[in-house]
Order: sequence, then structure tokens, then C-alpha cells
Amino acid sequence: MMESKPDSVLVEQAAKGDGESFTELCRRYYGAMVAIGHAIIRDRHLAEDAAQQAFAKAAVNLPKLRRADQFGLWLAAICRNEAKDLARARREPPVAEEPAVVEGGADSGESDKIVREALSRLPAEAKEVIYLRFYDGLSYDRISAVLGISEQAINGRLRRAKKRLAQYLRRSGFDEVDL
Repeated sequence: MMESKPDSVLVEQAAKGDGESFTELCRRYYGAMVAIGHAIIRDRHLAEDAAQQAFAKAAVNLPKLRRADQFGLWLAAICRNEAKDLARARREPPVAEEPAVVEGGADSGESDKIVREALSRLPAEAKEVIYLRFYDGLSYDRISAVLGISEQAINGRLRRAKKRLAQYLRRSGFDEVDL
């Protein structure tokens, strides 16, 4: 039963050519890789492209991975690079430095836009942990496997990111912000 095998066992089997093991790794990590790509490129479809390209590169280079227990961290690095390459190819415009202030509150569409803008202003490491936790719904344990950081570090990044988001949203006209 593939679902019960640890990642490191699946990695070792996939490196020896077991396609089912690699398919299971793809299933386990696909959402996380899309979240990482989305944190960088801010386009869901391109984030999916980055994730797929990362898996393709991982499949080719898997025998070169020295530590099977570092698969998530290794795959995340590949995905980040793919997303950055796609962003450069797209020539993403830089984010404006000054926040847009909303007079008298915001409607739902404007609220979504402001929240997306607030997210885009976070540092990359904060965006990644926000996307992995809240968009992809990963547990701290899975985020730890993907990012290679402790659960305590994840908690700290989330706390700092939520504080920055709340500050930005208050400056943008949201009266009550409790993240």
C-alpha cells in the first residue's frame, strides 16, 4: 500500500525506476509545489506549470538526490527556480511600494484585490508558508518536510506574516483586522 510508505522509501524506489512510487510522491507533493509556485508567480496556472516542470526535472535527476529524506526540500528548491524562470519570462512588473488606501471600506471584489496585494508584499519565505498552510491546507509536519524548517520556525513565520498582513490591511482601510 503506497499511502502508508514513508517518503524516503518511495524516493529510493522511484530512484530505482519504480513509476508507481514516483506517482505517489507527485500526489503527495503536487499541491505544495503549486502553492510554492503561486507564492512566487501569483498566477495559479503558471504555478501549476512550474510544479509540473519541477516534477519532470525531479524525475530525471532523482538518482542524483543524495538524501532521500530531503526530497521535499529538494523538490521545493527546483519548483522555486522554475517559478522564478516563468516569472522572468513573463517579465512580471514590480509591485508598487505604496499601498492603495480604500476610502470608506471596500466591496468584496476590492477586498480580494487588496488582500492579494497585501500577500504579494510579503517576503518570499512568508508567502510560501502562508500559501502552504492556508491555501493548500498542509499540516506543520508536511510544511516542515517541504521547507526543511522546524515547526517552531513555521509558527514564527506565520505569526510575523499575519502581523504584516494585518498592518497592511489596516493602512488600506480595513477597520477591524484580526488575523
